[in-house]
Amino acid sequence: MIEQLRAWVGGRDLDGELAEWISRPSVSRTGEGMAEAAAHGLRLLRASGLEAREVQTGGWPALVGTADGPGPHVLIYGHYDVQPAGPLELWTTPPFTPSIRDGRMYGRGAGDNKGQHLAQLLGLRALRELTGGFPCRVTVLLDGEEEIGSPNLAEAVRQVGRPDLVIWSDGPVHDSGRSSVVLGVRGILMFELRARGANRPLHSGNWGGVAPNPAWALVQLLATMRSPQGAVTVEGFADDVAPLSAGQRAALEDLPVDVAAALEAIGASGMEPPADLGFHERLAVPTLTVNSLSCADSGDHRAVIPDIAIARCEARLVAGQTPRRVADAIRRHVARYAPEVEFVTDAAMTPSSTLPESPYTATILRAVEDVLGHRPVLVPALGGSLPISVLSDGLSCPCYGVPLANVDEANHAPDENLDLDRFRRGIVTAASIQLALAAHS
Repeated sequence: MIEQLRAWVGGRDLDGELAEWISRPSVSRTGEGMAEAAAHGLRLLRASGLEAREVQTGGWPALVGTADGPGPHVLIYGHYDVQPAGPLELWTTPPFTPSIRDGRMYGRGAGDNKGQHLAQLLGLRALRELTGGFPCRVTVLLDGEEEIGSPNLAEAVRQVGRPDLVIWSDGPVHDSGRSSVVLGVRGILMFELRARGANRPLHSGNWGGVAPNPAWALVQLLATMRSPQGAVTVEGFADDVAPLSAGQRAALEDLPVDVAAALEAIGASGMEPPADLGFHERLAVPTLTVNSLSCADSGDHRAVIPDIAIARCEARLVAGQTPRRVADAIRRHVARYAPEVEFVTDAAMTPSSTLPESPYTATILRAVEDVLGHRPVLVPALGGSLPISVLSDGLSCPCYGVPLANVDEANHAPDENLDLDRFRRGIVTAASIQLALAAHS
């Protein structure tokens, strides 16, 4: 069947379908092209043999396609919205005019996420045309708001019914270039700390030593939140962290990495403290990061005592933590050490975790290996954040990420691209997983 699937992929202009999908803007942040893209997305669902409908959520609609089959109920998650194009002068070709160069399709959404969920849809279409049906019961859910934090995804999820498992394809394969199966994502809490001094900037000579300096207040507060050895010292910050399972630890130890090369590539001489954590283990623990420090001086660096100082920060969260509880811990810490500093929360996502010991893990690993000829690496959790917890927690089922894009896909950046060989292999991989899951049952 895999050879039949490869022949099916090779006999069709699937690159053209990808180009047509990319050429339709769908920028959820601004609304550009969203209605037209939703209509085209429904056509793609129907072309794969699915019953398709829009699900109104209170924001941009979600697109849902369903079909019956004898195997387990598989929900395939993707998103049809894309990032804004950004500075057009940084694109080699216009972002919504797809072009092929050196075996890659360039355009906004090529890898994030239109090419990846299109590969999933084409895998379903191939199975239907080759076998006359689907091996599993399938629900495809295409989110229209992932790039703005999926604020209404839970409403769409409530309307699709509970599957046996979820499969999502987003982000690149492992940094080594090997394919991967991803079992979770870290969550995130973004926040600001705002310290205020006088009612205006003041001459640092005339007022130095008299007027309160909010920058020092902010720096001293930050110093109470993390030790020089890298430990987060906010009481209650990590109390809910779930310990890693034996399977998660084994998977982390098996992940390939050249630490020296990775550090050289970013121009760094060493890793952040603490010193006793391995490279991949660091991406499986919570972090507290300062993203930027500012005194709102417009970059002119005058000799003044600033009237305001702002730290923009984030916490990356792991299984067991929730944004609300972490925010409460930080709020208590600020009230204790610097009650005059304002704590303001921003975007947040809950972490998601599926254990390697979950029932479908081995089946999915084997299905990917059957197509690609090498065993994919098993990633316990991505360092970044996606709204997968809405699926894993809201539906109480295991979630498996099967990224199909190249490492250098440049998602969110100019010249976003998708390697077309990976796209075609991804179609066969998606179909292979459906067949393997049916056999698993």
